[in-house]
Amino acid sequence: SSAASDVYKRQQDDERDGKNMNKTDLNTILYGPPGTGKTYNTVNYAVAICENKNIEDVQSEEYEKVLCRYNELKKEGRIAFTTFHQSYGYEEFIEGIKPIVDEEKKDIGYTIEAGIFKKFCHIASKKTIIATEDMPDVSNAKVWCVLLDGGGVSNLKKKCFQNANIRIGWDKAPEIITDDTKGLSDKARRILLNFQDEMEIGDIVVTERNTKTIDGIGIVIGDYEYDKEDDLWPRKRKVKWLMTGNEIDITELNAGIQLDRKTVYQLGRISADKILSLVNNPKEVVVEIEMKPFVFVIDEINRGNISKIFGELITLIEDTKREGKIEQASAVLPYSGELFSVPSNVYILGTMNTADRSIALMDTALRRRFQFIEMMPDTKVLRDIGADKVDDLDIAAMLEKINERITFLYDREHTIGHAFFTKLKDEPTIETLASIFEKSIIPLLQEYFYEDYEKIRIVLGDNAKDEDEQFILAVSIPEDVFEGNIGDIDIPEKKYIIKYENFRNIMAYKNISQKKDLSKKISDE
Repeated sequence: SSAASDVYKRQQDDERDGKNMNKTDLNTILYGPPGTGKTYNTVNYAVAICENKNIEDVQSEEYEKVLCRYNELKKEGRIAFTTFHQSYGYEEFIEGIKPIVDEEKKDIGYTIEAGIFKKFCHIASKKTIIATEDMPDVSNAKVWCVLLDGGGVSNLKKKCFQNANIRIGWDKAPEIITDDTKGLSDKARRILLNFQDEMEIGDIVVTERNTKTIDGIGIVIGDYEYDKEDDLWPRKRKVKWLMTGNEIDITELNAGIQLDRKTVYQLGRISADKILSLVNNPKEVVVEIEMKPFVFVIDEINRGNISKIFGELITLIEDTKREGKIEQASAVLPYSGELFSVPSNVYILGTMNTADRSIALMDTALRRRFQFIEMMPDTKVLRDIGADKVDDLDIAAMLEKINERITFLYDREHTIGHAFFTKLKDEPTIETLASIFEKSIIPLLQEYFYEDYEKIRIVLGDNAKDEDEQFILAVSIPEDVFEGNIGDIDIPEKKYIIKYENFRNIMAYKNISQKKDLSKKISDE
């Protein structure tokens, strides 16, 4: 409708002006080697987006304060977090079939359950509705479809529009209906209980014209009443009509499904704000729609099977294909049959470890739908927080030298992040440094240079150190180890031993960055 177009146009104008939304790209991936603060910085980015601030301003604040606001936003449902892995699938992310066990009947049934991202999008799409002072709170409104005497333009419908109410019959049934009321079918009891108990003040009601269209939109402003003087339609509720008489096709909003012929039932597929956006008389529009940014964080996004997890959403997450955009795209979900689109206020923020899997191997369809922000080792962080010294050892300079060597021997994507050393801020001791090397740095180098300990020695400068300063010793294999004829078997000349006691020798670290000409050593070996 023209009203809906106007609403979305205002949202897009606000977005361009920077009033409602942060100017960050909707889909962003923070990528880099291990320990460069990617997951750590998702907190800063998520808060910056939600609060419509520059990332630099948020990063300059105390991290503890930012983390506190991040956790508050998570409680509000504005931020969600998940981690991808090899067995993560479409069912967990979008929707799937879940078994239900009936203990009494010892039977198994199945239900369709929304995945974490679909649930998040539904929350994000429930835009804040601000009503005028003389209207009830409609922020949590349900949408009800009412069939007034068989649809069409009945006399009952005209009377309801004129008298600002809705009415239904069952004049022979008791005034108050309960689950135990006799003489009613299950369908009739459900309809009457919907009208009497489930419908609430502030809910939205639409009147059905036919199986595709509605011709009235109103807000329920009164509790259930029983009018004994009306012989045909005694059950009623007061309604403030926002629009009457204009026939509107809502098949698309209702996921392509036709309206039911029940007298009163809930339209669960249509949110209140979408119905209210159909009100095309400016004098009657009493609500405003305010879109807040929501952030969905996906840690280790490259570790999942993207095609399997995202399915049809790989197209729907594009900036231009979001709900409310000019090229808005929707897809019918395979299990529920719902028409689904991704709201334009949902930001997807991913992290990617380049040492785990190269960006070049990442799903191409995903790569071109995301903007990438590189996060490399930054020794300035260590200096800023005071984690750059153990005695008179310059930790930052040592890390720079290690990474320089890794860059030449492997590549820049497999350097070592500064975050491994941040615990030195509180405990700047040789014991802490030894623990970092034993439990993090050496295992990481073993992974990078698998079975090539000579390169690990070069990275750590062990090839230029005295034996009591080396982390990894290269020991020649004695000639008498192997006896007899060993044929053409390639026997290594050396074996390698990790000298754990040297991790507590401060000189072993200082001499990592000593200025030696290693080029000759590398070529010789």
